[in-house]
Order: sequence, then structure tokens, then C-alpha cells
Amino acid sequence: MSPTVHELRNAIRAATGRFEREVEASFTKEELQAVCVALGVDEAGGASTSRMRRLARVEAGIEESLESADGSTFRKADLQAVADAVGAASEP
Repeated sequence: MSPTVHELRNAIRAATGRFEREVEASFTKEELQAVCVALGVDEAGGASTSRMRRLARVEAGIEESLESADGSTFRKADLQAVADAVGAASEP
């Protein structure tokens, strides 16, 4: 059975040194910044959440360029790709 969106987010949080959450919640700006750092993005420091999501999508191999990347909330497939890119292990 595949992990839920909540499990994927928590696995990514744990892999980036953040606390797991008991309730389902999207990434905060600080959590997105930690994801970007884990992916090797240098310019995430003062970026908007939308730009950080776009940067993460490019670095995780979801999109080929920043211009084509979507800045919206991550979908399950996006989260799986990000989890794989940061070496997060999620428990089904």
C-alpha cells in the first residue's frame, strides 16, 4: 500500500530535520526552505513559498525548468518525487 500524502509530508519533514505533525498540514515557509536546502537550492532564503515550490519541483526532477514549474501546493506524485530526492523513507 502506498503512503498517504500526510505520511509523505512527515517523511520529508523528518528527512529535512523538521518535526512531524500529528494533523495533516501543508508545508510552512520554513519547512519549504528546509526542503530546498536539502535539495541543494542556494537561492531559497528569501523566496516566496510559490517560488520555493517551483525550485523544489525543478531540483526533484518533476519539471525541467523554473519557467515550466508550477508554484501550487504539492500533489501526491510531487511529494513522492521530493521524498525520493531528499532520501525520505515513508512508512506505509
